[in-house]
Amino acid sequence: MSDHTASAPDHYQRMGIRIQKIINSPTAQRARSALIFRLADELEDDWNQLLEEIDENDNVTLAWRDDGGVQVFWTVPRED
Repeated sequence: MSDHTASAPDHYQRMGIRIQKIINSPTAQRARSALIFRLADELEDDWNQLLEEIDENDNVTLAWRDDGGVQVFWTVPRED
């Protein structure tokens, strides 16, 4: 087993936790929107996988910006 495969989930998990904190922040929750960027040390493949997973959620919209950021918008379904 190579070092790369051992460390890959760790990098991915750290990135996921970082993005989750941004999305769960009170400001983002009030706006139902968050702007996220890939950090220089984060792998593009990991970033793309994370964006795909975010995009699979029913009430989420992603908007790619010219500056490399991705704006995440979401709606909260009404309780009937």
